[in-house]
Amino acid sequence: MLNTRLVAWALGLFTAVTFIVCVIYGLVTPQSVHMHTFLEQVLPAFKWLTWWGFLLGLVESFLYGAYAGLVFCPIYNWLYRRFNARREAK
Repeated sequence: MLNTRLVAWALGLFTAVTFIVCVIYGLVTPQSVHMHTFLEQVLPAFKWLTWWGFLLGLVESFLYGAYAGLVFCPIYNWLYRRFNARREAK
Protein backbone atom coordinates (compact mmCIF):
# COMPACT_ATOMS: atom_id res chain seq x y z
CA MET A 1 0.00 0.00 0.00
CA LEU A 2 1.27 3.43 -0.94
CA ASN A 3 0.99 6.59 1.15
CA THR A 4 -0.84 9.04 -1.11
CA ARG A 5 0.56 12.16 0.55
CA LEU A 6 4.13 10.89 0.35
CA VAL A 7 3.86 9.87 -3.31
CA ALA A 8 2.14 13.14 -4.28
CA TRP A 9 4.93 15.19 -2.64
CA ALA A 10 7.64 12.98 -4.14
CA LEU A 11 6.23 13.27 -7.66
CA GLY A 12 5.63 16.99 -7.25
CA LEU A 13 9.23 17.57 -6.20
CA PHE A 14 10.48 15.25 -8.94
CA THR A 15 8.65 17.19 -11.66
CA ALA A 16 9.76 20.54 -10.18
CA VAL A 17 13.41 19.42 -10.18
CA THR A 18 12.99 18.07 -13.71
CA PHE A 19 11.62 21.47 -14.80
CA ILE A 20 14.67 23.21 -13.30
CA VAL A 21 16.99 20.76 -15.09
CA CYS A 22 15.18 21.46 -18.38
CA VAL A 23 15.56 25.22 -17.92
CA ILE A 24 19.26 24.91 -17.06
CA TYR A 25 19.73 22.62 -20.06
CA GLY A 26 18.05 25.25 -22.22
CA LEU A 27 20.38 27.93 -20.92
CA VAL A 28 23.62 26.02 -21.60
CA THR A 29 22.79 24.54 -25.01
CA PRO A 30 22.12 26.17 -28.38
CA GLN A 31 18.53 27.21 -29.02
CA SER A 32 18.08 24.56 -31.70
CA VAL A 33 18.36 21.68 -29.19
CA HIS A 34 16.50 22.82 -26.07
CA MET A 35 12.82 22.40 -25.27
CA HIS A 36 11.51 25.91 -24.66
CA THR A 37 8.74 25.49 -27.26
CA PHE A 38 7.64 22.23 -25.65
CA LEU A 39 7.54 23.83 -22.20
CA GLU A 40 5.54 26.76 -23.58
CA GLN A 41 3.03 24.32 -25.10
CA VAL A 42 2.67 22.07 -22.05
CA LEU A 43 2.67 24.69 -19.28
CA PRO A 44 -0.13 27.27 -19.61
CA ALA A 45 1.07 30.92 -19.57
CA PHE A 46 4.73 29.86 -19.38
CA LYS A 47 7.12 32.25 -21.13
CA TRP A 48 10.77 31.33 -21.71
CA LEU A 49 13.38 33.34 -19.81
CA THR A 50 11.19 35.52 -17.62
CA TRP A 51 11.13 35.35 -13.82
CA TRP A 52 7.35 35.17 -13.81
CA GLY A 53 7.40 32.41 -16.41
CA PHE A 54 10.03 30.46 -14.47
CA LEU A 55 8.11 30.66 -11.19
CA LEU A 56 4.82 29.83 -12.87
CA GLY A 57 6.40 26.89 -14.70
CA LEU A 58 7.91 25.63 -11.46
CA VAL A 59 4.57 25.77 -9.64
CA GLU A 60 2.71 24.20 -12.56
CA SER A 61 5.28 21.40 -12.82
CA PHE A 62 4.96 20.67 -9.11
CA LEU A 63 1.17 20.64 -9.33
CA TYR A 64 1.21 18.27 -12.31
CA GLY A 65 3.39 15.85 -10.37
CA ALA A 66 1.28 16.13 -7.22
CA TYR A 67 -1.85 15.51 -9.29
CA ALA A 68 -0.29 12.37 -10.76
CA GLY A 69 0.44 11.10 -7.25
CA LEU A 70 -3.06 11.93 -6.03
CA VAL A 71 -4.62 10.01 -8.90
CA PHE A 72 -2.12 7.12 -9.08
CA CYS A 73 -2.05 6.10 -5.40
CA PRO A 74 -5.76 5.41 -4.85
CA ILE A 75 -5.86 3.41 -8.08
CA TYR A 76 -2.75 1.44 -7.11
CA ASN A 77 -4.00 0.82 -3.56
CA TRP A 78 -7.39 -0.32 -4.83
CA LEU A 79 -5.81 -2.74 -7.29
CA TYR A 80 -3.37 -3.96 -4.63
CA ARG A 81 -6.21 -4.73 -2.20
CA ARG A 82 -8.26 -6.41 -4.88
CA PHE A 83 -5.55 -8.69 -6.30
CA ASN A 84 -3.78 -9.30 -2.99
CA ALA A 85 -7.07 -10.48 -1.45
CA ARG A 86 -7.54 -12.94 -4.32
CA ARG A 87 -4.04 -14.30 -3.85
CA GLU A 88 -4.54 -14.76 -0.11
CA ALA A 89 -7.87 -16.53 -0.68
CA LYS A 90 -6.15 -19.26 -2.74
